[in-house]
Amino acid sequence: MKKLKFIYTLWLALPLVAVISGCQKQLERINQNPNEPSIVQPDYLLSNGIKANVDTYWGNEASMEAALLYVQYWSKIQYTDPDRYIPAAANIQTVWSNFYAQGIEDFTTLVQLGDSLPNPNYKAVGLIMRAWLFQNVTDLFGSVPYSQAANIRQYLTPKYDEQKDIYTGILAELKTAAQLIDETGNPIQGDILLAGNMRLWKKFANSLRLRIAIRIADKLPEVSKAVFAEVGADAALLVADNKENIQLNYKASPNQNPVGRNRETRNDYRISKTIIDKLKALNDPRLTIYADKAKDTSVHDLIGVTNGLPVDSAARLGFDRTSDIGTVFKTSDAPAVLFSYAELLFIQAEAAQRGWLSGNAATYYNQAITASLKQYGITDSLVTKYLAQPAVVYNATNYKQSIGDQKWLALFGNGLEAFAEWRRLDYPQLKPAYSGVLQGKIPLRLTYPSTEQAVNRENYKTAVATQGADVLTTKLWFDAF
Repeated sequence: MKKLKFIYTLWLALPLVAVISGCQKQLERINQNPNEPSIVQPDYLLSNGIKANVDTYWGNEASMEAALLYVQYWSKIQYTDPDRYIPAAANIQTVWSNFYAQGIEDFTTLVQLGDSLPNPNYKAVGLIMRAWLFQNVTDLFGSVPYSQAANIRQYLTPKYDEQKDIYTGILAELKTAAQLIDETGNPIQGDILLAGNMRLWKKFANSLRLRIAIRIADKLPEVSKAVFAEVGADAALLVADNKENIQLNYKASPNQNPVGRNRETRNDYRISKTIIDKLKALNDPRLTIYADKAKDTSVHDLIGVTNGLPVDSAARLGFDRTSDIGTVFKTSDAPAVLFSYAELLFIQAEAAQRGWLSGNAATYYNQAITASLKQYGITDSLVTKYLAQPAVVYNATNYKQSIGDQKWLALFGNGLEAFAEWRRLDYPQLKPAYSGVLQGKIPLRLTYPSTEQAVNRENYKTAVATQGADVLTTKLWFDAF
């Protein structure tokens, strides 16, 4: 009897659902504004997507409160929980929501619009930016929604794809994007990143392919080798000098750099003692660029702060007697670098060492360091002196240490990429936070946001069962050693 009642009630409800659905569609037709376009403009999607997602990438939740602390570029002198590996749940949720709702959704729409527009460059740029976002999302979390993401009408609760499939998928998408680009075609509008320079967009796509190829080098070497064979040595297809660094050039408020915006109201970050000590040990001329002098003039040195101090210990150091990051990184118009020429050269050095590129690994390595130093205006004489130091000279027998240490120095400020490469190369060898809560370990990922456990629980559980426990210390697939 109860079963019959349930079926009867269900069937009674179905017409009501149909009525509600019909009313909703009717209201949608009535409420359309004839004076406003019903189709989103591609230029708006592009400019909004770039700004919102570079802000997230370079900003507070993903970078300042997580990656920059984990790789010990920055430290905290106040509110030290994130530096002790106690992330705020709201921050993790913001990273996930922003990248998906403000990025992957926008760029997927741009890709779809591109199929109906007479200009294929919109689709190409949408594919490139979406691939860049997926790379960052999987770098941070591991298995994430990919193949069913941004299609909420069909997949209300998308499955989680394994990291291997995400990397190989975006490699294919980037190749497609590079092939789609028409350098002599109609210009695109709304491009606040590369000002419509389609040759540079193609170089960005191919350079990203090399980044991902080296990321998976220890797990899928044959796939990586094939990518380098195709585009790895062709300078015409890749970022070619510091002038071609892929970066968003910020402006004055309200379009200022997120770090500059942060410093308008906060003063709880400092440069890490770890990187200060490394720069000093190498007589590195970037020292006074990466760090500012303490405001207290009685302090005659650049003073970094140990990562993960308890609140009371950090407070006793004093705001004015410790060094903040360098001014060049915290001005309102400081650029947010997405991909640099120095990074490309480090990638090529490693590929040459692995036998995937012709040329000398040490030469690429020296060129990479030179590019990083020249990026900050270091003179040629200082570059030569720096490269000649025994501690800097390339060591082919332990190339991961040479490349890992110097790539870490070169990526300063770019916390998410540095965090991924530190995990992959295992250099520099960082000590865990002084009072970290992970039993002497450093985070290897971000945990999934709690909303996923609530609204996408079955797919979340499947991902965790495959990948490992949903904790900060679970090693991701690309991190082979």
